[in-house]
Amino acid sequence: MESYFEIRHTVGFEETNLVGNVYYVNYLRWQGRCREMFLVRHAPDVLTELQDDLKLFTLKVDCEFYAELTAFDELAVRMTLVELAQTQVEFGFDYVLAGPDGSEKLVARGAQRVACMRGPNNATRPARVPDSLRLALERYAPAAA
Repeated sequence: MESYFEIRHTVGFEETNLVGNVYYVNYLRWQGRCREMFLVRHAPDVLTELQDDLKLFTLKVDCEFYAELTAFDELAVRMTLVELAQTQVEFGFDYVLAGPDGSEKLVARGAQRVACMRGPNNATRPARVPDSLRLALERYAPAAA
């Protein structure tokens, strides 16, 4: 079992504010990017279903900050599976600053709850998490207590 799915990102000037630290909304963008890249690499047929009638609605998103990031920081965004229900998935996200010496520092932690829905925009209804997504997420399942 793998404990997390990871993407790497180098912070750019456009992601910082006038003070020079990363503007908070970017952490949420990085959550979405990590989730998208997970789908591309591990459940590409879900992307095809999104072109049809599958919808992934974000129900809840949060992020708690422990330290600041600035331009050109090397960041690892690590996604974990928190919960897999019939129609919803909850992901956890760790934002880890990667030092040039190989050191790591947790700078933020977030979460995102997503509901699977199907149907036309004016009549969507809850739908089961696609089997291919369930299968792809199994390798990131939390260890049994």
